[in-house]
Amino acid sequence: MDSLENKLGYRFHNQQLLSEALNHSSYANEHRGSLGSNERLEFLGDSVLGFVSAEYLFRGHRDLPEGDLTRMRASLVCEQSLYEVAKELDLGSYLKLGRGEEAGGGRERQSILADAVEAVFAAVYLDGGIEPVRELIIRILLSQAPDNQERKDYKTTLQEVVQRHSGQVLTYHMVSQSGPDHNKTFLFEVRLNDRPIGQGEGRSKKEAEQAAAKDALSSMN
Repeated sequence: MDSLENKLGYRFHNQQLLSEALNHSSYANEHRGSLGSNERLEFLGDSVLGFVSAEYLFRGHRDLPEGDLTRMRASLVCEQSLYEVAKELDLGSYLKLGRGEEAGGGRERQSILADAVEAVFAAVYLDGGIEPVRELIIRILLSQAPDNQERKDYKTTLQEVVQRHSGQVLTYHMVSQSGPDHNKTFLFEVRLNDRPIGQGEGRSKKEAEQAAAKDALSSMN
């Protein structure tokens, strides 16, 4: 675990916490009774991440109202952002997976990697308290985020634009998906009153929907 600790910039007093954070449920199920999965740590890590990111934005954007802060936090701590952190840490290579999940490309699966990042955050919190995990989250996630305009919630913005007129209905539809299960690309279309107004691709359905909304907004300008 030395190489992962070097990447995290944190040394664990209790190595078992880090080990558990890397146990996917598929692996724990194959070793039932002897190992726990990282699901409980993921639950705690989600709350730790929510608090640290809320405090970070509260202190850093004193002029913004609650709604803007909420949207910014959602963008910063979304699954895609956590997945990007996991890729930077090469976290997939440290995960312990069951045979089926391993064969199915679980080491590259976005949801598994994002959940593991949250579990690692919880492990650091339990091992060292709030200060080490706050420093870690800010360093590898929050301070690395692009400018807020680049992380804009295009779906919310598009919804706000169309709601200026009554009777407007936005819907998102998957046009196609391609690639293996662990590395899919999705193409989504956004429709206004069942009329196509934009398309976008992404590595996840949420990312593709955001890209479609961005495309629709561009065509409106």
